This record gives sequence, C-alpha cells and structure tokens, in this order.
Amino acid sequence: MSKHAPSGHSRSTLTKTQKFSIAGVATLGAAALAFSIVPGSSEAQTTQAGALGTHSAAWSVPVDAQQSVSKQQANASKQAKDAVAAKAAADKKAAADAAAKKAADDRKAKEAASRAAARKPVYTNNLDGWIRQSLDIMKSKGIPGSYDGLHRNIMRESTGNPNAKNGWDINAINGTPSIGLLQVIQPTFNAYHVDGTSTNIYDPVANITAAANYAADRYGSIDNVNGAY
Repeated sequence: MSKHAPSGHSRSTLTKTQKFSIAGVATLGAAALAFSIVPGSSEAQTTQAGALGTHSAAWSVPVDAQQSVSKQQANASKQAKDAVAAKAAADKKAAADAAAKKAADDRKAKEAASRAAARKPVYTNNLDGWIRQSLDIMKSKGIPGSYDGLHRNIMRESTGNPNAKNGWDINAINGTPSIGLLQVIQPTFNAYHVDGTSTNIYDPVANITAAANYAADRYGSIDNVNGAY
C-alpha cells in the first residue's frame, strides 16, 4: 500500500550529523575572517612604533630653537656681567673724582691760608710796633685815633715804658695806681678792654687799645687828649 506525504508545506528535516557539519563550517569561517582582519605581531609592532615615533616627534624641540634659547641666555648673562662691571667702574670713577676734589679743596685752603699769612703784618716788639698793632685793632673795631695822637700821649704818660706804674697820685692813694704805656687804672682797663687783646693790663697793645677806647668815649678820640685824662 503506497504512502502519501501529508498535505501542506513540506519541511526538510536535517539530521544531527548535518547540523554539526554546518556549525563547524561556520566556526572555521569566523576564525578565518578574524585572522584576516587582525594584523600579525610584526606588523602590529611596526604600526605601534610608527605611532610612538609620531608622538615623540610632536613633543621634541627643534635644534635651532634650542640653540636660540642658549644664545639668549648667554647674551643675558653677558649683559648682567657688563652692567656689574660698568657700575663698578662708575663707582671707582666717582670715588676718584671725590678724592681729587677734596685734594683740590685742601690745596686751595692751604694756599689761601698761606696768602693770608703773607698779608698778615708782622709787628716789631717795640713802641712803634705796639702802636701800629693797636691802630690796626682800633680800625677793625671802629675806634678813632692816629699814630701821632697815641705816640704823643704815651711819651707824656710813661716815656714809652710798658711797665711804668704811678705810686703817688690820687689813684695810687685810692689803691688803683695808673699802669702801663698810657697809665690806665685797673677799673678803666676792665671797662674798656677790647676783645682780641690780652687781659693783662701791662700788655702794651692791650693797654694802648683800652686807653684809646676810653679816650674815644670820653673825649671823642685819643688825638683830643693833651694832658692828664
């Protein structure tokens, strides 16, 4: 009796052996595809080395730039040294100029002192010198009097003896004897003493100058005195 296939769609039924075969082929194909896509180890290393080389090149400084920086640093160092040397030279010159100026000022001061000493009159240690020195002092102090007026009164009062002392007149009786070239008593000498002269009443220049100062106050000038005063 012949058998008829059931009506409707027919479906091929794969055996277990066929299923395994198909799965194996698929697995082998995937493996082959993966191997063909992934590069070999040597090729991968070459690719990585190329990538690293590119990265390293991106961070490296050109040789010309390094030389330029070194040159700038050297120039800056040289400029700093030059500035220090220039300041040292300027300070040395300033010190030398100051020393030269001081030496010049000292020399001028000495020369001025020498000229002043040369101009300063030298008075003889006698009646003529005492009168002349007193006249110069009187002139500087504004005290009137002449050489003749001083000489005339000196000769009358003491005959030119600076140590003359009157021990018999009224002044002596009162305890204040007249002393010196122009016979001045101590109170009068003290009152009319002229600054810059000795405080010793026996000093000839101090005695003459104080007496002339007193006569100028009392009589207008020693030239107006012709007797005891």
